[in-house]
Amino acid sequence: MSTISWITARGLFGRRRFLLLLPLPALLVGLAVLARSAGVAPGEWGPAVIVGLGLAVVLPVVALIVGTGVLGSEIDDGTVVHILTKPLPRWQIVLPKLAVATGVTALTAAIGLYVAGVLAHSVRLGLALAVASVVGALAYSAFFLALSLVTRRPVLLGLVYVLIWEGLLGNLIRGTRVLSIEQYVIAIADRIAPSPMLATTVSTPVAIVMSVILTIVFTVLAIDRLRAFSVAGETS
Repeated sequence: MSTISWITARGLFGRRRFLLLLPLPALLVGLAVLARSAGVAPGEWGPAVIVGLGLAVVLPVVALIVGTGVLGSEIDDGTVVHILTKPLPRWQIVLPKLAVATGVTALTAAIGLYVAGVLAHSVRLGLALAVASVVGALAYSAFFLALSLVTRRPVLLGLVYVLIWEGLLGNLIRGTRVLSIEQYVIAIADRIAPSPMLATTVSTPVAIVMSVILTIVFTVLAIDRLRAFSVAGETS
């Protein structure tokens, strides 16, 4: 499993796609620093920067880039065949890739969210956002990894989920928030460091339970789809 993790990390960091991870967290930190330096009240810029940009855009988009890349890129260029010919249970392939995707996503998003939280309120809020982003990174990564095995257009469908389901419908129809990873992250962060900047109708128990359920479901789905993956590189 360590070999799969190493190959995954090396492939991820060796691709130009990795460079796409840097601008969004940099923008998040830059806006927070600019607002703080300009003396703008945290209540005015905090929700827009932390939630509107950090949790609604940076975290899911980074997870989308990484989650669909850890296996999807190997499917696209055909190198996945070399992995599938190894006498390994499919879960020993999926879990290391999920771990790498979660780690890279969490590290990339958590640093920016921590800085923004500290500048907006306190170290406690920064830590709360960082911890919650780890939970979100795991759920998002499992979802997007599964998408890369279920469809040929995982990035497109991932964007539909992030922009339409979580973004548009999440703001218009409260019932959809029960199936929104973004709302789980907000609820968990608000539980750790209560703040008026973090508003959601999803309770903390629901957020935790649903995060676990979705992570397990999509991980199992990814393992199952990988078992059905033919040497030709097509999903059955």
